[in-house]
Amino acid sequence: MRVHLNTAGAGLMPAEVVDVMADHLAQEAAEGAYETELRHADTLDKGVYEALASVLDAPVDDVALFDNATRAWSSAVGALRLTGTGRVWITPYEYAGNLILWTELRRRTGLRVEVVPLTPSGDLDLDWMRRNIREDVAVVSVPHVPSGCGIVNPVEEIGRILAPWPCLYLVDACQSVGQLDVSVRRIGCDLLTGAGRKFLCGPRGTGFAAIGPRLRAAATPLFHDLHVADVTALHDYEVHTDSARRFEYAERSAAAVRGLDAALRHHLARTAEPGTGHDARAAIRDAIAAVPGTRLIDPGTRHASLVTFVCADVSAARIRAELAARGVSVWVAQGNHTPLYLPGQGVDHAVRVSPHHYTSPQDTEVFARALREVIR
Repeated sequence: MRVHLNTAGAGLMPAEVVDVMADHLAQEAAEGAYETELRHADTLDKGVYEALASVLDAPVDDVALFDNATRAWSSAVGALRLTGTGRVWITPYEYAGNLILWTELRRRTGLRVEVVPLTPSGDLDLDWMRRNIREDVAVVSVPHVPSGCGIVNPVEEIGRILAPWPCLYLVDACQSVGQLDVSVRRIGCDLLTGAGRKFLCGPRGTGFAAIGPRLRAAATPLFHDLHVADVTALHDYEVHTDSARRFEYAERSAAAVRGLDAALRHHLARTAEPGTGHDARAAIRDAIAAVPGTRLIDPGTRHASLVTFVCADVSAARIRAELAARGVSVWVAQGNHTPLYLPGQGVDHAVRVSPHHYTSPQDTEVFARALREVIR
């Protein structure tokens, strides 16, 4: 049996998620997709939104579903009415996909994109934020946990700093929902996006957002699909909801949405139980640090279950392949996916190791032994 340490890529789906999706597809094949969707309308139109709102600690009217986290991000951020008079704050840990959208918006509008500095430890400089926040800061964008290193950014404290100001606050929570306690209410953000496939252990092809009232009021989506809009005349239409679902598209995989619902409910049930106490991240970090020639990419003072490292003598790609041959799944993090931070640390590619609740002490021992064999 393989040791799966690539949850930051995609988590292992619980049996009930697989069963729900397989059953749904079987029903579609036997009865038709529309008929099957109608049979499960309560879950697809209501239950999954309620479960997601509970996981995110957000109002149910604020949650929307997408086919991936990038679609969620670009649908909301791309609809903002930004101008050249506004400043956007991002961090050195911004994901490259988000940076592409900021670059395009800067080209179109002339807005100024500024990077929040780091302290010597690698933490975001919150004192700098307090000193420099002004009325012309239109948007602040922060990844809760970057995909290329395991720092946990203090999104709740940042929310308190920004609360008195009119700027919109955006949080990319792709790598935190499912492994950390994430509360939209406590963070105080206007947008939080995430993916179903990672630490929630749902299916690929599922993403989501919590889109708050302030952002909805500040956004003009280019398109409203027919599940939320009616054409009333040749040159007019009406949108019949003010909820975040007006950012969605009507066509989607009902099997994937039901799988996401099952994953959310599995997560809620699991996190209601006492933990096992096994600190897989600490064990993995210690195992890496004990191997000569390795260097942890480990900035900041608080960390999530995501450890990246490089080795002076063995490439990241070879380490991944050699570990895979020994039954251990890890992944290669590309430096240009966190382009404002990792290349400056001399990182083109790094090994990313991401355990989860299913990682046992035996799993971390297998990883440690395999890593010592690969890096001699």
